[in-house]
Amino acid sequence: MSMNNKQRWMGGIVLLGGGTLLAALLFKGAHEIQGNHTQEVKPTQQSSASKPPVPAKVEEMQSLQPVTVDIETEKRLLEEQKRTREKVIADQEAKTQQYLAQQQQAEAAAAKKAAQEYAQINARRVKEQTAVDVPPEVTDKPKQQSVDEKKLALEAKQKADLEKKLEAKKQAELEKKAELKKQSDAAEKERKQRALEDAKKAEQELKKKTEREQAKKVHEEKVKLQQAQEAKQKEKLQTDSDVQHKVEQSHAQTQNELDHKKKSDAEKAREIMKDESDHKKWMVQVALAANQANADTTIAKLKAKGYKITTSPTSKGIRIMVGPSKSKDHADILRKKIQTDTSLNMPSAWVIDWVPLEER
Repeated sequence: MSMNNKQRWMGGIVLLGGGTLLAALLFKGAHEIQGNHTQEVKPTQQSSASKPPVPAKVEEMQSLQPVTVDIETEKRLLEEQKRTREKVIADQEAKTQQYLAQQQQAEAAAAKKAAQEYAQINARRVKEQTAVDVPPEVTDKPKQQSVDEKKLALEAKQKADLEKKLEAKKQAELEKKAELKKQSDAAEKERKQRALEDAKKAEQELKKKTEREQAKKVHEEKVKLQQAQEAKQKEKLQTDSDVQHKVEQSHAQTQNELDHKKKSDAEKAREIMKDESDHKKWMVQVALAANQANADTTIAKLKAKGYKITTSPTSKGIRIMVGPSKSKDHADILRKKIQTDTSLNMPSAWVIDWVPLEER
C-alpha cells in the first residue's frame, strides 16, 4: 500500500506541475494581449496627457482627439494593428497547443512509468509473500497453483483498477483542457469582438470628424465667396458711380460746349446780319416747305441759331430764306456756314438774287 501511495503522490505532483505551467502560460498570454492593447491605447492617452484630467470614458477621450491623418492612413494603421494582434494570438495558440501536446506526452510517459513500476513492485511483493507465506515443506503443486492464480487475478484486478483510474483521470484532464480551451476561445472571441467594435467606433468617430471638418471648410469657403461677391458688388457699385459721375461731368461739359457753340454761332450770325438792311436782295434759300407746319419747324431751328428769316409763298410751297445780305460774297459765306452746321441739316442751301413781290 505504501508504494501505491507513493505513485499517487508522484502522479499528483506531475498533474500539479502541469496545471501550474498551463496557468502560467495562460496568464502570460493574457498579459501579452493586455500589453498589446495598452500599446494601442497609449498614443491616445499620451496625446491627452497635456490636458487637465476630466472624468470621461476612453471612447469620449478618443473622440476629442484631433485628426492628424487622413481616412486611408487611419484604415491602414488599423489593419496593421489587427494583423499584429492576429499574429500574436496565433503564436499564443500555437504555444498552447505545443504545451498541451507536451503535457499529454509527459502524462503518458508518467503513466507508463508508473505502470512499469507498479508491475515490478507487484512482482517483487508476490515473490516476497510467496517466500514468507509458503513453508518450505509444502510441496502441494495444485494448492500452489491455486494461490498463484489468485495472486495473478488480484494483480490483474489491481492493474485494471489502476488503468481505469488512469483513464478516468486522463478523461478528466482532457475535459478540463477542453473547458479551458473553450473559455480561452470564448475570451479571445470576446476580445476580438470588442476590438472590432472599438475599431468600428474609431472609424465612425474619424468619419464624423472628417465630415465636420469638410462642412466647416465648405462653410468657410461659402463665407469667403459671399464676402468676395459683396466686395465685388461694392466695387462694381463704386465703379458704376464713378462712371456715372464721369458721364454726368462729360455730359455737362458737352452741354456747356454746345451752349457755348450755340451762343457763339448766334453772335456770329448777328455780326453777319447786323449791317444788313431790309433793301438788300442777296438771300440764302435753305428750304422749300410743303406746308406752314414744316415751315414753322425750320424757322424755329434757324431762329435758335440767331439767323434772320424771310419767307415767301410760291406755287410749290413756302420758300424759307436767310437774309438779306449786303453782298453776294457775304451771302455765300453765310450759305457755307449753314451747310456745315450739322445740327441744322440743310446741305442744299444756295444763294439767290431775290426781289420782293411788291418791288417787281
